[in-house]
Amino acid sequence: MLRAARKSHLSCGRDGYMLFRTFVENTNVDTIMDNKKILYISQEIEPYMRESEMAHVSRYLPQLIQEAGQEVRIFMPRYGLVNERRNQLHEVIRLSGLNLIINDTDHPLIIKVASIPQARMQVYFIDNDDFFKRKSKFAVDGKQHKDNDERSIFFVRGAFETIKKLLWIPDVIHCHGAFTALALIYLKQVYHDDPCFAKAKIVYSLYNDPSPVEMPAELFEKLRFDKLADELLASMGGQTDSVALDRLAIAYADGLVRGSAELSPEVETLLSQTDKPVLGYQQEIDTEAYNLFYNQVLTHN
Repeated sequence: MLRAARKSHLSCGRDGYMLFRTFVENTNVDTIMDNKKILYISQEIEPYMRESEMAHVSRYLPQLIQEAGQEVRIFMPRYGLVNERRNQLHEVIRLSGLNLIINDTDHPLIIKVASIPQARMQVYFIDNDDFFKRKSKFAVDGKQHKDNDERSIFFVRGAFETIKKLLWIPDVIHCHGAFTALALIYLKQVYHDDPCFAKAKIVYSLYNDPSPVEMPAELFEKLRFDKLADELLASMGGQTDSVALDRLAIAYADGLVRGSAELSPEVETLLSQTDKPVLGYQQEIDTEAYNLFYNQVLTHN
């Protein structure tokens, strides 16, 4: 049985505790987060991928938030590792069929869906034979896929385009894992004028990922094709590993979540310096803390 932890871990940079206490004292907890829409975009979710800290949170956090009265939608890539028959995935024809242009090449977008019966939730899968048919996530025998950049771009843009087709306007978008980091710059620089996303706030969870993604140096060239100039990517410092992707996400996030107890020293430093809302690490998912945190993100200037 799922249970929520009692202790809250909400903070906001170096002066987080005092800011959080003031926020709570001036907030009616019974009325916050009333009928909000939360979009979850994760690189991995249980039970479709093997158990990990990220996959576990990505599975149970949406359920708890939904049970607390919010609307949720959930997206992950349909890696070849996902067993379609066992998990009863099926294509949603009305949502499929769009072609996404990545680096001047058309790629058909296929949307599949599966239900988690015990949670009364659906998970939307972004699929494409060129990018996700292979039986691996980011690497084979320790060698990263050369098209991880295009796969990530396709995934995050595919999620946004599907939300537009669903005519579902999220209040908060919560991304999990470095493979989703590009979603933050796309939201802020490409989709910021779209009516579906113009008012959305975006949150990024940082993890100590045991098998992190790394993208090729050609990433910057492919982002330029979508009019994302180099100066918009300055936080990456010309690097394309998972820490550089975390730096990019931190730069564009409206709020940040510590998904692991220990993070890289560089990420720890950035978290200690930010004035953005930060939700601290939780061993157990605290629904009330997340609701308070989402509300703080929505009201933070």
